[in-house]
Amino acid sequence: MNFPEELKYTKDHEWIKIDGDVAYVGITDFAQRELGDIVYVDIDTLDKEVAREEVFGTVEAVKTVSDLFSPLTGTVLEINEKLDGAPELVNSDAYGDGWMIKMSIANQSEVGELLSAAEYKELVGA
Repeated sequence: MNFPEELKYTKDHEWIKIDGDVAYVGITDFAQRELGDIVYVDIDTLDKEVAREEVFGTVEAVKTVSDLFSPLTGTVLEINEKLDGAPELVNSDAYGDGWMIKMSIANQSEVGELLSAAEYKELVGA
């Protein structure tokens, strides 16, 4: 499994790439393996403010549907449109083309509460 050191993580299996006052968010390699083949990503929070740990969308796999939880408080600025026609990108490139949302960061102090790669690896027992 892949745990990029430059990313932050949540206990709910989202990854976060911080770029100044914005963050890219997706689900981790561990999460996509647990879910199996992803067939649909449903995110309808564009231009909406979401609170930390609030649901911002869902991901549907062959065997289950899982909520997506916001790692930070902020506004959803962009949704990865590639996922509309190719949700399997989450499986094949979880940390690249499989990103889900780009959001503003309303409270930088929340970033310090996210997990490091080492902490996330420990959480999932890798």
